[in-house]
Amino acid sequence: MINLEVPRKHAGLVDQAHQLAMNMLRPISRKYDRAEHAYPKELDMLAALIDGVSETGATGGAGAGGVRRESAPAGEGTVRNGANLASVLSIAEMCWGDTALLLSMPRQGLGNSAIASVANEEQLERYRGTWAAMAITEPGTGSDSASITTTAVRDGDEYVINGEKIYVTSGDRADSVVVWATLDKDLGRAAIKSFLVRKDNPGLKVERLEHKLGIRASDTAAITFTDCRVPAEDLLGSPEIDTSSGFAGAMATFDNTRPLVAAMAVGCARAALDLTRDLLEQAGVVIDHDRPAQSQSAAAATFLRLEADWEGARLLMMQAAWMADNRKPNSLEASMAKAKAGRVGSDVTLSCVQLCGTLGYSEAELLEKWARDSKILDIFEGTQQIQQLIVARRVLGLTSAELR
Repeated sequence: MINLEVPRKHAGLVDQAHQLAMNMLRPISRKYDRAEHAYPKELDMLAALIDGVSETGATGGAGAGGVRRESAPAGEGTVRNGANLASVLSIAEMCWGDTALLLSMPRQGLGNSAIASVANEEQLERYRGTWAAMAITEPGTGSDSASITTTAVRDGDEYVINGEKIYVTSGDRADSVVVWATLDKDLGRAAIKSFLVRKDNPGLKVERLEHKLGIRASDTAAITFTDCRVPAEDLLGSPEIDTSSGFAGAMATFDNTRPLVAAMAVGCARAALDLTRDLLEQAGVVIDHDRPAQSQSAAAATFLRLEADWEGARLLMMQAAWMADNRKPNSLEASMAKAKAGRVGSDVTLSCVQLCGTLGYSEAELLEKWARDSKILDIFEGTQQIQQLIVARRVLGLTSAELR
């Protein structure tokens, strides 16, 4: 049976992540928000520290790079609190410090989670230590990942990739990119595969870095691929096109990464709630969890509503991760967690700005920054609307062709 409390085995990890967020990320948050595209050098030391802890096995594979479903089921009557749950809990704590800096962590790219989702065991070993960005979105293709036009054509022992990707998180800093491309446009979704392409590969070019509303410390790139040759062994997973499974192989990546994005929203929103409570109390607003909201001030009642909404997002996040750890299909729950947390993140951070008035809107506090940062968490890895569409299909038992 699922228990949505923080497992004792992960309590130390959660505390360590919070301390890192508070003492290393939060102090440099404003600095790198203003210095857009400047690499946060402080993260190199933090990455080395995380690598050292990971090698001891103490984290259970926490972080985007460690998310992978267990290869064997738990024993009868037992449950597993593994890498997926450890990852969302630690990521939420790190994003309490700064979401953009978490996204800038070396070897913790979303592409690493894609590798963990679909790579075979030999590839996992070969790619150990790489920092992988993930390239899905195209100029004419946003949330409908199944309609991507980037092509990969087999030529002997290589694939030749041609196309353009935009909004690639860590696309400039990462040392490799997981590129989604189609092997045969006529075969639709089933022909979409992912490839690990190294940044120094001829034919790969970073065209530009985007200027953004939020997560400014994280570089977001546009990348083109022109006759980019990739060894056939760098196609992640199986090269076979199975039309019966449709888009299942590629979607396994999202089942892992969507709870991670939900965790980012949960962490950012928690930061806003914590600071807002302190500022309200300094202003004389008492928030009493033992009294009905309607008997308290409007500000206190609003805060209680936001906190309850946040708790719902957090529990959905933990459920989706727990199901992955225990080898339970979690596509529905991953989309529910992403949809709820993405919406809650934006609502909570903007509402906290409103509650705190001039302090919320000015750069005197980080509230305005968190409101800017949180918006992307409702957009990338599938927008709010796409998540609701996926949930509706799952609940109603309809295909993508039957419900668009």
